[in-house]
Amino acid sequence: MTTSAPSDSSEQAAFRAHCKAWLAGNLPPRPSFRLPLGPLEIATIEQLEYLCDWQRAAHAAGLIGCDYPREYGGGGLRDCQWIANHELKAAGAPFFPNIVGLGMAAPTIFHHGTEAQKRRLLPPLFSAEEVWCQGFSEPGAGSDLANVQAYAQRDGERWIVNGHKVWTTLAHFATWMILLCRTDRARKYEGMTYFVAPIRDGVGHGVAIRPLVKMTGELGFNEVFFEDYPIADDLRLDEPGRGWAVAMTTLLHERGAGPLVTPSSGGGVGDDGESTLGAAGLVDLAKRSYRHGRPASDDPRLRDAIVQLLIRQRAFAQNERRAAVPALVDHPLRLPLQHKLTLSELLQDTARLACEIEGMAATLHQTDPNAPAGGRWPHAYMNSYGFTIAAGSNEVQRNILGERVLGLAKSK
Repeated sequence: MTTSAPSDSSEQAAFRAHCKAWLAGNLPPRPSFRLPLGPLEIATIEQLEYLCDWQRAAHAAGLIGCDYPREYGGGGLRDCQWIANHELKAAGAPFFPNIVGLGMAAPTIFHHGTEAQKRRLLPPLFSAEEVWCQGFSEPGAGSDLANVQAYAQRDGERWIVNGHKVWTTLAHFATWMILLCRTDRARKYEGMTYFVAPIRDGVGHGVAIRPLVKMTGELGFNEVFFEDYPIADDLRLDEPGRGWAVAMTTLLHERGAGPLVTPSSGGGVGDDGESTLGAAGLVDLAKRSYRHGRPASDDPRLRDAIVQLLIRQRAFAQNERRAAVPALVDHPLRLPLQHKLTLSELLQDTARLACEIEGMAATLHQTDPNAPAGGRWPHAYMNSYGFTIAAGSNEVQRNILGERVLGLAKSK
């Protein structure tokens, strides 16, 4: 019996076999402490170190950065990262913590960075030796990214930054930040410049990081203040004034529509080994949850809702398969730009239905021993709103699909 898919090339088949064999013997043991549901929820050093150790091991085995050149810390392969992602998910592996680095910083540095920047920044990014955060959003510039006001003033061979960034995931652990600043107030789109900023070195020297407490009580987000913070000019990506174009590369990959596949693992696995990513877990949850002395699974309305989610889940998976076959892709952006929109809403609706199935028990905190499934589902539901807002809100994403794919008139 072959371990390869029918459409795999010989290189891909060999790589798939390598992934399966390595994962069979190298998944990390489940830790004694609670793991977060995703990178947005990493709260402690022990969580971070456990997950970074796992990413480092996966990178050393060649499962991260597969399609990047070897000289930049990659595997030097062609069209293999999606295979690693598939096998990692099938194995139920923990997620990779360096989400901003892998999904946004790496492809942007690869496409816009200098040779020296690629060689210096990409290898420790892939191995999670250096964690990255994103300095895009501001109090007055979220989905309206072109309204960025944090200002970088040229001062010889350096830039002096003043401003305020918000919703900065993992800033409290980050070594580096991808930073979009205004460098010309007279021009909107042509007046921005893109930097890679050594954020950890700047703390106490022009950088202040303050946590933002979410309704879950966690501190995954932060706000970052810059006051006369110097950045060397050799940490600029592309030319001054090209920041908007560089940021579009970042956002294209953040939305899953870029040419480089983002390394991703299983993730979403709770302490009991069950996943919040799929709707299949709702069936068991409904069997274990009771209403008026009867299992919630006996409720025809809930049964129908679970089936509808399973249909959506299967459709999402088939669209992912279709996107990998060029002959079945009628528009290059149609399926990639749908990815973030459909996945975020599928996850949110799945968690919402789980809370409905649990009923009043969904109000129990995850530390309560009586909380169904360890309180994972209500936690996932509260955190799901970050995903529907991130990378441009889903309303913005629908406008992009309408304009770029369907050819509709630009909304006003």
